[in-house]
Amino acid sequence: MASSSDIITLDNFEQLLPRWDPAGPNHLYALVDMGSNGIRFSISDLTPPQTRLLRPIYRERAGISLFDALNPNPSSDDDDAAAATKPMTFPAETIAQVARTLARFRRIAVSYGVPPAHFSVLATEAMRRAANAGEMLAAIRAAADIGVHVLAPEVETLFGAVMGSRSAFVDISRGGLFLDLGGGSVQMTWVDTRLPDYEIAAALAGESMPFGAARLIRVLEGQPEEVRAQERQKLNASMQGAFAKLCDRFPALTQAKAEHAAAATNGADTGTSTGPVAGGIDAYLCGGGFRGYGCMLQHNDPIQPYPLPSVGTYTVTGDFFKQTDKMRRVHREHEGKIYGMSKRRRQQFPAIIEVVEAFIRAVPHLRTVTFCGGSNRDGALLMKLPKSVRESNPLEALAGFPIQGHHEDAGGSGGGGGERGDMAVVARAVLRTLHGAVPVNVDISRTPTVFSLGLGPLFARQVWIHQGEDDDANASYALHEAVTRDPSAPGLTHLARAVLGLTTCARWGSNLGPIDAQLYGNLKGLVAEAKPESVFWAEYLGAVAAVMVDLVPAWPKTVEELESTLRYVEKDAVGRGRHLIRGHADEDDDVDDNRFEATQTVDPEKKRASIELTVHVAAAAAVGIDPEDVKGRLSNVGKKRKDGTRPDKKVTVRLLEMRQ
Repeated sequence: MASSSDIITLDNFEQLLPRWDPAGPNHLYALVDMGSNGIRFSISDLTPPQTRLLRPIYRERAGISLFDALNPNPSSDDDDAAAATKPMTFPAETIAQVARTLARFRRIAVSYGVPPAHFSVLATEAMRRAANAGEMLAAIRAAADIGVHVLAPEVETLFGAVMGSRSAFVDISRGGLFLDLGGGSVQMTWVDTRLPDYEIAAALAGESMPFGAARLIRVLEGQPEEVRAQERQKLNASMQGAFAKLCDRFPALTQAKAEHAAAATNGADTGTSTGPVAGGIDAYLCGGGFRGYGCMLQHNDPIQPYPLPSVGTYTVTGDFFKQTDKMRRVHREHEGKIYGMSKRRRQQFPAIIEVVEAFIRAVPHLRTVTFCGGSNRDGALLMKLPKSVRESNPLEALAGFPIQGHHEDAGGSGGGGGERGDMAVVARAVLRTLHGAVPVNVDISRTPTVFSLGLGPLFARQVWIHQGEDDDANASYALHEAVTRDPSAPGLTHLARAVLGLTTCARWGSNLGPIDAQLYGNLKGLVAEAKPESVFWAEYLGAVAAVMVDLVPAWPKTVEELESTLRYVEKDAVGRGRHLIRGHADEDDDVDDNRFEATQTVDPEKKRASIELTVHVAAAAAVGIDPEDVKGRLSNVGKKRKDGTRPDKKVTVRLLEMRQ
């Protein structure tokens, strides 16, 4: 066991791990995560103002299983009792291999210019349990001239299951059950970003169970049925006990459980493969074991080929997640490669399924399950940052706009004035104008759109770019960029990428060739699974953005330039013709005269709503503009599609000269 001075606890991690300094001359940080199934090395760039993105610039994984080295299979001469009493030690060859590997990582960090003080090595359960951990630490020191920080269990929960997973999202405002399945153990806790100091509360509440994939597969493959049955009983009891303790500790978790039960009692839909449950718990799963199960689900997803390559932020309904019998059968019968699953993960899959099924028995109230790509690396980096930065919106940092209300002297994701500040002000005006095209009595706040998903700044930046290229080429580019851009960027979930791709594609007319039409259809299917009408709003908002560019051909230099060119008045959805002044999407801004005239009516026979959008245009901006070209931007929105589906709304557009 490592000496106490090497142990990182909740009380001392801020003192022992190097903190991020926004005024520092170097913002590169190197981390080594010595996990049970492998040793991961990464270098990240925390340079302001994009600090919150935790941008990785180098990563490598060494396939050294410390769990296997610490727990060799007993020889035929050893009985189980004798094997259990032997001290757990690292073999000499493993110690030498690890020392050489970390020396290599250190050389790489030096070549990238990482300061010595910014290089950290984090060790987890295997190092805590090894009787000769001191020998490993000494060998690493001799070979690489670096020390090792051994994480206490609650810090491992904080860095991995809590902040490592949470780092990929803007927030967890509904609360979520977070689980981490590693090689030696599985952890469970509750994360709710609405709570003060939620990360520490989640770490302290975390329950660790000794049923990791590497450990459990040995029991399933090497023990008689009686022992396997006992292990399953222990696993089920541990899961149920952990969940019960969390319910006692967090009222919001108990409430989510009760909402699911009430929905089931009232006969509401409690989950299908095409939509989330009416109530219930959102779960977030990380660790290689759970990601392996996510890859299997993705392989069997109803949308094929699945349009996004990573399992990180892949979300499924609780009902689909529970189809373990099907996943077990596919694993058994599919001889080819399953994308994202290594040979080792396939070998451990029976154990992974056992953990998943125990989780389902303990927590049948699942609304959605999201798989997370985060790790100790992401969590440790996030905890180096001041709270104002780590809780800031990563999507705004990605867009390059400063976080509203975030001061320059706080560092991180935002900055004050200058060109970037002016750009942010104009961008908000662009988004207000775009948001005004939604009829006043239509609430889209709970419908996945570029607004509700926080994608507005990213979309605003894309509206005016690439205008020198062909529209069809830009439509194709928009789809592919949404899928592939910034692979590790937090906040860009699968749903967010799909909505952004469809909306930006619609800005360019969505005229696609056959290969891109397939990608478009699969992204559309992903969005429709979340909420079918989201597809319509993606097409509509993209087309309205195209109209905006027709009338304001270049990025507006000022808010006045935009608002003096376009002005709108809005009617309510039954066409009474009231002139309404809308509140803005940005509540901090005052209401002005930026208005739409939009009428939504419903044909009782066709049961289809119609939106009439009236665009008030400054006379100078209308010179040389063919109204039919502008109207054509929205001509395909709401039309019947090749797949036989059609949105529930039809759009027409009128252009009127603005009253000065």
